[in-house]
Amino acid sequence: MWGRALAAGILTVTLPAAPASQDQAPGAPGVDEQYLPADKAGFGTATGTRSKVWFTVQKEGGLGEIYYPRIDSPSARALEFMVADRRGHAVRVNEAATVRTTQTDPRSLSYRQTFTEKHGRWRLTASYVADPARPAVLVDLRLSGDATSLYAIYDPALGNTRGNDSGRAADGALIATDGANRSTMTASNGFLKASNGFRGVSDGWTDLADGRMDWQYTAAGPGNLVQTAEVRKSTTLAIAFGDATGPAADFDRTAKAYADGWHRYVDRLRKPPSSLRGEPERQLWRTSAMVLAAAEDKTHRGAYVAAPAMPWAFGRDDPSGPYHLVWARDLYQIATGLIAAGDTAGANRALDHLFDVQQKPDGSFPQNARVDGTPVWEGLQLDEVALPIVLAHQLGRYDTWAHVKKAADFLLAYPDAPWTPQERWENQSGYSPATIAAEIAGLVCAADIARRNGDAGRGRRYLTTADTWQARVKEWTVTTNGPYSAKPYFLRLTKDGKPNLGTTYTIGDSGPSNVDQRRVVDPSFLELVRLGVLRKTDPAIVNTLRVIDERLGVRTPHGMFWHRASFDGFGEKRDGSQWDYGLPDDSRLTLGRAWPLLTGERGEYDLNPARIRTMASAAGPGSMLPEQVWDGRPPTRYEIGTPTFSATPLTWAHAQFLRLARNVEAGRVTEQPAVVARRYR
Repeated sequence: MWGRALAAGILTVTLPAAPASQDQAPGAPGVDEQYLPADKAGFGTATGTRSKVWFTVQKEGGLGEIYYPRIDSPSARALEFMVADRRGHAVRVNEAATVRTTQTDPRSLSYRQTFTEKHGRWRLTASYVADPARPAVLVDLRLSGDATSLYAIYDPALGNTRGNDSGRAADGALIATDGANRSTMTASNGFLKASNGFRGVSDGWTDLADGRMDWQYTAAGPGNLVQTAEVRKSTTLAIAFGDATGPAADFDRTAKAYADGWHRYVDRLRKPPSSLRGEPERQLWRTSAMVLAAAEDKTHRGAYVAAPAMPWAFGRDDPSGPYHLVWARDLYQIATGLIAAGDTAGANRALDHLFDVQQKPDGSFPQNARVDGTPVWEGLQLDEVALPIVLAHQLGRYDTWAHVKKAADFLLAYPDAPWTPQERWENQSGYSPATIAAEIAGLVCAADIARRNGDAGRGRRYLTTADTWQARVKEWTVTTNGPYSAKPYFLRLTKDGKPNLGTTYTIGDSGPSNVDQRRVVDPSFLELVRLGVLRKTDPAIVNTLRVIDERLGVRTPHGMFWHRASFDGFGEKRDGSQWDYGLPDDSRLTLGRAWPLLTGERGEYDLNPARIRTMASAAGPGSMLPEQVWDGRPPTRYEIGTPTFSATPLTWAHAQFLRLARNVEAGRVTEQPAVVARRYR
């Protein structure tokens, strides 16, 4: 029997010889289940770089994906719990109980879930932290009431795959391996029973259907491994990765060290802005800064991912999908959020990472990439080429001239620029107001950096192009004969730079085909104002706001949210099931919902404190901000303005909240490049 302190340590276990055949679990390879829903209720990691492990907390209960040894590499799919009562019934706690997730410390990414059986017969509490000294996640469990047995069911996914894990029970531990990758699960006071099995055939969920744990398979694999342990009503579990060893530490001591690390980080930040009213908004400010900090890889510093989740069909991807990759645009948003919070060191690491992965020899940036810079998708988005330049200028990093020059020269040389192969929503090419705004701002900032580095001639070429594009942006993207207004308004984009022509294109994501480009609008034209390219009082800007509010606005009891574009299909299906790949055009099976970050962008335009309240209302359990919220369209069973099953937490949304609160307090857009605003004022 292990002492409680042992759970926090990482064991180096000598595996026994292969067990006899009757000890092997049947049913290989088992059923392949996709990764869990993306609406997380918590996300955490230790602040130091010694513990290269990140955990997520599921809204419905238990742990979701655990990442190791990099934040782009999930190594566990889930840790769930079952409880048996005196009547011989065993139930999943997330089905038989109501779950409440709380952030137990306002200055730490520490979480507790309380599961209360729906008739009040029993209660389970689970507290989650990471060990700052080692790659281990600790879960402290306490079961009370009319329940006789507690079970932990662990689903590893080592090496960023779900289907090649092997399991062993040895020396009081459950060990999983996939090649050189390994995890070890232990309990502080030992397991009462332990078993290895295959998902859907010989796993703990299947075994416990009759209320008893009958199977105790010594080994299983390779396949879709699930490991099950009966544990005592009061215990601490540790899920550890790799071969690290070290002295053990009890849960309370480890939890304190974990929280102390976050306290030190928060204490170095700016105080929550005066624009925030009440502790919930100040809590969201602190949590947003911590979520951004937690999204950074610990080996490849400055590599912050978009979200620690795999929403919808991306959860089937193996290796897993694109959200826990690094996107140059999202990294710009994250860095500006870090600056707003007071973490300029993190923002500088982000910039260094961007220039480290800048493509050679052309000077562009990957559409998205692993944390080590390996490109994944092969698209090109010109805003992702321009925004690193803007960030360099904001940080005063004039020492990056060699990198800035390559990026700016790429923009000048790219055929048909400012036309872009993809704009910021990934799925369309054309003349995009948002992309053009980034390109203009990037070139003006590059010109200033060029001048400071003694290359004024090149800088003048940048300015000449920027001025030409600024003079023509409305010519390319503002329609004067569109159906939504008798006055000029911005389009999402034009395919041909001719906004008064009825050129058609297919929306994608199961949306309609052959849509007149004059019928497609989105709010991202506000980038022209945020980056200083056009005045906020420009008549086309003001009129487009009215069009956007009418066509894309979603009114909720807490304020306005917006859809990201006309006819958008990137969201759940009408019955609430997940968005999927390859849905047929014109089916309109899926509906893009409302985006909280767009509320933040509107708030940066009008500096209205009410936008802060609205954004904050979208936060789910654990102060996690989602990519999208329900918009009142089918399915109507969900409360309008509450998180969908989209990527949560979305780092861009948290960064936008930090910027919004900071800018409302300042009464101006603090990340707006002054050199751009002065030039076009």
